[in-house]
Amino acid sequence: MNSAVNIPHERMADLCRRYGIRSLSLFGSATRADFRPDSDIDVLVEFEKNAEASLFDLVEIARELSELFGNRAVDVVTPAVLRNPYRRRAILKDLERVYGV
Repeated sequence: MNSAVNIPHERMADLCRRYGIRSLSLFGSATRADFRPDSDIDVLVEFEKNAEASLFDLVEIARELSELFGNRAVDVVTPAVLRNPYRRRAILKDLERVYGV
């Protein structure tokens, strides 16, 4: 994990419980040495089986995470993006779980 990314674990856990998020992982520059002050934060969320997340929920999750990360831009994706083999490879090589099992 990049030490420049400050993760408020307690507040993140609260957000994840409220939205039924089973796991939350960072990927991209947030997990690498090329993370800069203007970098966004890429997030992969996996929901509990009984959670029903809409597109509006994803937008709200991104907004709340942005606040947690000091108003940085946050992009939130779900495991559906991993169906594309090129994206899957790019995401999984940097993936670091910060919440969940």
